[in-house]
Amino acid sequence: MYINTKIAGEIYYVGVNDRIKAKFENMLPLSYGVSYNSYLIADEKVALIDTVEASYGDIFIQKIQSQLQGRSIDYLIINHMEPDHSGSITLLRKYYPNVTIVGNKRTLEMVEGYYGIDDNTMEIKDGDQLSLGRHQLTFYLTPMVHWPETMMTYDETEKVLFSGDAFGCFGTLDGGVLDTEINLNKYWDEMYRYYANIVGKYGSPVQKALQKLASLEIQYICTTHGPVWHENISKVVDIYDRLSRYEGCEGVVIVYASMYGNTEQMAEAVAQGLVRNGIKDVVMHNVAKSDASVILSDIFKYKGLVIGGPTYSNELHPDIHSLLTKIELRQIKNRDFGFFGSFSWAGVSGKKLAEFGEKMKWRMVEDRVEEKMALKKDNYLKCLGLGKNLTELLRTPDTKDENSD
Repeated sequence: MYINTKIAGEIYYVGVNDRIKAKFENMLPLSYGVSYNSYLIADEKVALIDTVEASYGDIFIQKIQSQLQGRSIDYLIINHMEPDHSGSITLLRKYYPNVTIVGNKRTLEMVEGYYGIDDNTMEIKDGDQLSLGRHQLTFYLTPMVHWPETMMTYDETEKVLFSGDAFGCFGTLDGGVLDTEINLNKYWDEMYRYYANIVGKYGSPVQKALQKLASLEIQYICTTHGPVWHENISKVVDIYDRLSRYEGCEGVVIVYASMYGNTEQMAEAVAQGLVRNGIKDVVMHNVAKSDASVILSDIFKYKGLVIGGPTYSNELHPDIHSLLTKIELRQIKNRDFGFFGSFSWAGVSGKKLAEFGEKMKWRMVEDRVEEKMALKKDNYLKCLGLGKNLTELLRTPDTKDENSD
C-alpha cells in the first residue's frame, strides 16, 4: 500500500508522523508535531535502523511490509533506546521473530530492561562492522548524545550517517523527507529548541562525537527526528558544533516576571538601553506567557542574558526560580549576565539572581538595579545603563577557556 521515499541506493524511509501528541516527553509543546524516523536497507541482508513510537506501530509495520514484499528482516540496528524510537520492538518481533537485534552492551541491557528481550541479539563495539552485501556498515559509539547507550551507524557504501537523535529537530515531515524537497523554514528554530531542551547539557559528549566522525565522508544524515539532511549537512553540523561549545550569537535574551507591570517596565528600559547601544537582536520573554522550552532555546542562541523579577514571599518569583533550575540543569556556559529585581517591602530577588550568576560562573555586569514599588527615574536610568554596560561586556573578548568548567 505504501510507496516509501528512497534515500539512496537500497535505503528507504519507513518512519511516521505524530500530529496528535501535545507535548514531547510530556514537557515540551509540539507546535508542528514530531516525526519518528526509521530506515530500511534492503540489500542481500535486510537491516532496519531503529523503530518508532509504539502507538504508530501498525502503520510502521505496513510500511515495512510494503517495501519488503514478503522478505524477512535480518537485523534491527538500535542507535538509541528511548521509547519513541524503540517502542515498536515487541511488535516487530511478532511479525519478524527471527530478527537479530544489534546494539552495544548498554543498548542490549536496555532492550532487556524495557522489553524483556534477551535472545537473538548481537553485541557490537566501537568501530565494529557489519556487511549486508553491497552495503557495509560501521558502528560508532557516541555515549551521552544524549543517553549512555547512543551510537551512530555509518553506511560506507552510500556515505549515509544514521545519527540517532543527533542533528534532529521537532516538526512533522509533511509529504517530503529529504531537505531537498521541502521548505525548511520551520525546522531551524525547532532544531535550536530540540537541542536546548533535549541535548543541551551534553556539550562535551557532542564535541567528542563530532571529532570522532570528522573524517567520514557524509552525503546524507538520517536522523530520528526531522528531515534527512543532504544539501544542508554543513549547516546542521555547524549548528551542533556552536551549540555544543555554548557559543552564542551577539544578542540578548531578557526574561522577566511581572505581576502588576512595574517589573516589566524595568525590562523595557533594559531593552531600550541595549538597542540604543547597537544590539539589534533583543528577545523578550514574559515567563507567564513564553514556554520555558522556547526561552531555553533563545538562551542557547544568544550570548547575553538578563533576568529580572519581583521578590515573592521573600524568595524569587516561582516561575523565575523554575527557569533558573532548568538553566542550571543544562549547565549553560559562557553567558554574559545582567539582572534586576523589585519588591514592595523586602527585597531578595536581586541578591539571589547575583548568586545564581556567580554559581554559573558567568561574566556579570556590575549594575545592581532593584526597585521598591513603582519604577522611578533614577532606577529607570540605571536600567538603561545596565543595557549599555551589558553591550560593552558582550563586545569585550572573553579570555577564559570556553570549555572550562
